[in-house]
Amino acid sequence: MALFGIETEYGIAVEGKGASDLVSESRALVNCYAGIFAKPWLYRNEDPRNDMRGFHVDRLNYDPDDAAFDDPHSKPLPTEVERADHVLINGARFYNDHGHPEYATPECATLRDLVAQDKAGERIALACARQRAAELGKQVSLFKNNTDFHGSSYGCHESYLTTRTRPFGELLFGLLPFFTTRVIYAGAGKLGVEPRGKRGTFQLSQRADFFTEEASVDTLHRRPIVNTRDEAHTDPRKWRRLHVICGDANMSEYATALKIGVTSLVVKLLETDWSPAIRLKDPVSAIKQISVDQSYKWNIERVDGKTIGAVDIQRIYLEAACERFAGFDADSEWTLREWNKTLDQLEQDPSKLIDRLDWAAKKDLLTEFVESEGLRWDDEQLQSIDLAYTDINPETSLFYALEDAGAMQRIVSEDDIVSAISRAPEGTRGAIRGALVRKFADAIGGVSWGGVVLRTETESWMADLGEYLDCDSVKVALGEIESAKDLTDLTLKFRTAS
Repeated sequence: MALFGIETEYGIAVEGKGASDLVSESRALVNCYAGIFAKPWLYRNEDPRNDMRGFHVDRLNYDPDDAAFDDPHSKPLPTEVERADHVLINGARFYNDHGHPEYATPECATLRDLVAQDKAGERIALACARQRAAELGKQVSLFKNNTDFHGSSYGCHESYLTTRTRPFGELLFGLLPFFTTRVIYAGAGKLGVEPRGKRGTFQLSQRADFFTEEASVDTLHRRPIVNTRDEAHTDPRKWRRLHVICGDANMSEYATALKIGVTSLVVKLLETDWSPAIRLKDPVSAIKQISVDQSYKWNIERVDGKTIGAVDIQRIYLEAACERFAGFDADSEWTLREWNKTLDQLEQDPSKLIDRLDWAAKKDLLTEFVESEGLRWDDEQLQSIDLAYTDINPETSLFYALEDAGAMQRIVSEDDIVSAISRAPEGTRGAIRGALVRKFADAIGGVSWGGVVLRTETESWMADLGEYLDCDSVKVALGEIESAKDLTDLTLKFRTAS
């Protein structure tokens, strides 16, 4: 069973507003959502300090630079007000995450659904930005990037359903070389090195500068390559949710599909008894080294002192995945084929990937601008090109200018994206969540990934969605949701809400 999703934090800029205004502006933007939604979000079953290595940490690390987003004169708000959570009819969650509008897709079972839902999130966020701009009479811009270029980073997180068949230590061992080298095709590209590096250096990844640990439960400061947070959002005795924070936010549909497809196969691979016969000397240094390597050889050091190329490491995983998953399903076939083609091209001529990979497309745009204007690579004008690539407004986005010109490969159609704005992926519990929101928004007393509280004047129930992870059970459950009367006899696993 494959289930995955993406959470994207958008960079926000509001004309005439400073960093200390962005928390309130992000909240106001999310509250501009005009469709049907339910709230509040149920936080009681979440425990971000629970570590997959078998312990709880006393506290999470917070980035001191985030203080720039805090208004020293504002009073703390209740979580429900501060987060402005909206659970949508497509099963997604849209909310404020400390100065960043964040869209978390519903659970997806296919790459096509995942890409469509990710793009639907852009459309939903953009509509809210336009409404907020109309209210203010000022420009409001959203960027699908991961840095403010002043030392602060925000994430694009991925989630993958995986079993608990292997000890987490073995999973960690298998993931580190993979995530360290995945940036060669998953990176979004970035001009400059943070916090105080060379301004004119173009690198593959927007996030690589911000990793300091191999593994930890933290996400906001002292960020790890492998996040160890243990929140299954389903039965924790059977399942893990692998929470991935080391990825960039991709504009390219192809890059998103490849990143998610490959990682999903690697997760499945590591559920078996397979492990890569390789260990890196220093993964944290290696991911930074790969990101800034201008030779595109991407050679990094192993524990035995020898070097190995990032492409060679990826091929170790690819060959094992081909042995186990060739012919498994359409997504696996596409992923294996495109993974192999991309690695071949990265070895031969990465510039041929400008129609698929974000970092290659962005570098091509920057190179063209540098050469046409006679600029140096450390010219301040280039940062605006970098940022404009990630603008989600098609009227001002350099990425969408490329897409409109037919210069970027597509995975989904316009109809797919429009449908995803109002429809959850079929055969997932997101479809149940979305249906409940669509039909009974006024009767919902709280929502989480694993359940929905439904209320009447006299009673409350928890619709437990934790085990609705397969198509057949979802279809049965959806067949029961036709009227408010059905709330009393749903075949969902109701229990009295506490």
